Amino acid sequence: MKLARVAQTIVSTIAAPAYQGRRLLLCELLDPSGAPAGGYLIAIDTVGAGAGETVLLLDEGNSARQIIGMPGAPVRTLVVGIVDAVEQA
Repeated sequence: MKLARVAQTIVSTIAAPAYQGRRLLLCELLDPSGAPAGGYLIAIDTVGAGAGETVLLLDEGNSARQIIGMPGAPVRTLVVGIVDAVEQA
């Protein structure tokens, strides 16, 4: 799992069938304190996240494909949760 902030929505006019009808989000990776960690990932939104929200990313291809139910899809990263707060122990 990775922590990220949704930067914006990605629009693609031509896409693989696995992406049809699904929102793609550009997500900025964060460190545990919420500061930018450097880097971005494009993820399929499965929870209805919006720009500026902190989210949890699942960045494991096989697990992501199982969640969307498409074993052969070219999918690696999903938004699987919206974060309310991060508490460091």
